[in-house]
Amino acid sequence: MDRLTINQRTEIVKFYYASQSSVKETIIKFRKTYGRKNVPTRATVYRILRHFEEKGTVADSPKPGPSSFVTTSKNIEAVRVSVAKSPGTSIRRRSQELQISPNALWRILHKELHLFPYKVQLTQQLLPQDHLCRQEYAEKMLQLVNANHDFHEKILMSDEAHFHLNGYVNKQNCRFWSEDNPQIIHQSPLHPEKVTVWSAICSTGIIGPYFFEDENDETVTVTGERYRHMIQNFLIPELDSLGLVDMWFQQDGATSHTANATMKLLNNLFPGKVISKNGDVSYPPRSPDLTAPDFFLWGYLKSSVYANQPQTLQQLKQNIRKEINAISADICGSVMKNVIERTRICVKNGGRHLAEIIFHS
Repeated sequence: MDRLTINQRTEIVKFYYASQSSVKETIIKFRKTYGRKNVPTRATVYRILRHFEEKGTVADSPKPGPSSFVTTSKNIEAVRVSVAKSPGTSIRRRSQELQISPNALWRILHKELHLFPYKVQLTQQLLPQDHLCRQEYAEKMLQLVNANHDFHEKILMSDEAHFHLNGYVNKQNCRFWSEDNPQIIHQSPLHPEKVTVWSAICSTGIIGPYFFEDENDETVTVTGERYRHMIQNFLIPELDSLGLVDMWFQQDGATSHTANATMKLLNNLFPGKVISKNGDVSYPPRSPDLTAPDFFLWGYLKSSVYANQPQTLQQLKQNIRKEINAISADICGSVMKNVIERTRICVKNGGRHLAEIIFHS
């Protein structure tokens, strides 16, 4: 196939968005416009769209060509001053500012200045009073561990998460380069479609997913009544079928979780073994780093369920089910052991952020 022109690539992007993100319709419209010669494959269409969404243009990326490719003492000093002034500047931008090639800049940073790139770590803000709550929780958990060295095998940690359907465009990062204004409009809903998923993880596997939705398969808000319905009609049968007894149950402090009727139900189901706000062990607020669904499960799933670009909520739910089923018991066991390790670090850090985890290399 001959190389597509800029205009042809432009038309492919226009056809794609005009056909509501249908690759099949895009190829059909291209064939009607340009004939059967040089019709792009699905892979080519995806490549052009990915390049457009990442770069804001259908043109090929220009090859970098800064003027200086030499690691000279002058360049080394320029880089030293630049980094001291602005350590967060990217390689590409610093290369452009100093007119030093990216390769030479990389050599100077590593070989001459012995510098290394470190990622900024994002964490949830902790309030001063959170430190004591987190430390008290961690100390209580370690007391339970000391009383039973297999305690990590008796915890069921639960949570909900929202998974939005892919496909909407961030217009601040999306540009379309063309000789004339192509007047492209991409219509997307104000609130993208989503599913709300509940799951629980223990050392032997994962219970779930459970989707909060009505009789028409429409996603609904998690209320106390719906949460209790899930416990009675989904969680309890799952516990029975898996033979899980004498388990500790952990949840966060969401209102639907801690309503009086909900706590009564949980206290009857897990007598003396509820880890929650108003529970037998008080779970601290703003502590996603201490619960397995937050620090492992949701991030793992969100990195994998969108790989095949699901186009419908049903496809998204199928991906979630598939990826959860693929998580082995060995992985779950390691995650729950890590829960205990995190509580130890939390005590050591006085309830502050888990620096040993965040910056572990």
